[in-house]
Amino acid sequence: MPRFRQLLLDLDDTLYPSTSGVWDVVRDRIQAYIESRLSIPPEQATRLRERYLKQFGTTLTGLQEEYSVDVDDYLEYVHDVPLEKLLSPDPMLKSMLKSIKIPRSIFTNAYLPHALRVLECLGVQDEIDQVIDIYALGFQNKPRLEAYHLALKLISAEDPSEVVFVDDRMTNLEPAASLKMTTVLVGPTQPNNAHLHIERIHDLTALLPELGRTA
Repeated sequence: MPRFRQLLLDLDDTLYPSTSGVWDVVRDRIQAYIESRLSIPPEQATRLRERYLKQFGTTLTGLQEEYSVDVDDYLEYVHDVPLEKLLSPDPMLKSMLKSIKIPRSIFTNAYLPHALRVLECLGVQDEIDQVIDIYALGFQNKPRLEAYHLALKLISAEDPSEVVFVDDRMTNLEPAASLKMTTVLVGPTQPNNAHLHIERIHDLTALLPELGRTA
């Protein structure tokens, strides 16, 4: 029997490189939201955004906690970005994902419309079996441990050790590792010994060839 039974993939800066500029545009939209919707000066808005990201894992959670923002309004505003100009079809990614023989799920702090747009821009929408977004998580975002328990439940994974989790942020990998998932860091940052590492998502099956085996 294969060792792994489920694959959880982060979305942004994981399925595509961080150099794409997507996060830069989203970050600017978050900044603009705080300034315009909450009437907060730019420097204070920047400090607030950075503190929320460090403290809660997402700006949205901090804004919910301290300002009771309209969640739908926030998510629509910050994800209103020109993805089609920043991302393009990635045949190599599509081929790699297609070769994986276990269920492939997106596990993201973003919301479903954004995730679907990203997958469509990359041309890999048919290679993903499920999208677990912030609504599906009941707004228990990564790196909160509750988010990982919910994700495991949503993919019907009874044994976390049979799950591979791939993300570009070390802080998001640590809770998964504590649950005994196999964790893979994507990007130029060198991980500690607790996590496997690849520079590009395309190298995932080279790192873990078991993902492409049926028995």
